[in-house]
Amino acid sequence: MEFTELAETGYETDEENQKSGYHKIGDDLCRKPATLFKRGSLKTRKDEFTTESSKAEGVRHRSSFFSMTAYDRHKQMINNYFLYYKGSTSALQQDRSRLKRDSDIVREHHQFLWESNEEAQSWEKRLAKKYYDKLYKEYCICDLRFYKENKVALRWRTEKELVEGKGQFSCGEKHCSEKDHLRTWEVNFAYAEHGQKKNALVKLRLCPDCSYKLNYHKKKKDITKKVKKPKHKKKKETYCQRKEESTAEDTTESTCSVELQQEQEAAEKEDLWSKTIQLGEKSREDEFDAYIEDLFL
Repeated sequence: MEFTELAETGYETDEENQKSGYHKIGDDLCRKPATLFKRGSLKTRKDEFTTESSKAEGVRHRSSFFSMTAYDRHKQMINNYFLYYKGSTSALQQDRSRLKRDSDIVREHHQFLWESNEEAQSWEKRLAKKYYDKLYKEYCICDLRFYKENKVALRWRTEKELVEGKGQFSCGEKHCSEKDHLRTWEVNFAYAEHGQKKNALVKLRLCPDCSYKLNYHKKKKDITKKVKKPKHKKKKETYCQRKEESTAEDTTESTCSVELQQEQEAAEKEDLWSKTIQLGEKSREDEFDAYIEDLFL
């Protein structure tokens, strides 16, 4: 097909394109590839792209990292550490040998008896002393599980046990709750505390079974208060009765004496009336003598 036919159909020829100044797309790419894309320029452009992209990624990462809370940042860092540094998690394990609770500190520095003038220097001893001051030291609570080995554990009562009456109105053994026929024992408690041997006299209230366990090896001192026998009450009653009887007799005697006095007074009055009557009854001669006496006067 000739160019004339193309012109007739509406397509332009190369000559017309050159006259109009129009160039086909891709002519320069096809004719001069070396001049457009050199090796050095490609490498520099790739380096620039990576640096710019890394900078943009760093800015985005920093902005998101600092926008988190402290806990979220810590959590993300630990997760990244586990993901990218496997096998080195032993460095993150916490040393639990130095961790102590308040109960551990009280057990470590506790003393069965503190002196009143003793001052605690460290805060651990102050904590143990404060716990000791809250205990009630009239009666003890004991543990007699190893009584056959002559081992008895003792401690002071807490506020809850004091309110419930544990150790005073019920058996002082830790695992016993008997409330009848309790006896009071005085025990010389020998114990070792912080490498020192100490003794303390304490009191225990135990039921008969627990008392047998306590005195399994050696008889302890029984300081139970003796209950007064009912005979003494009867004697008191008889004495009171006697006193009442004596008071009753006194009252009867007093009433009798009053009655006698009244009778005597009545008899005396009757005698007086009788005397007056006897005086009024004079003889005739006496009256005549009295009449003569009056005339001579």
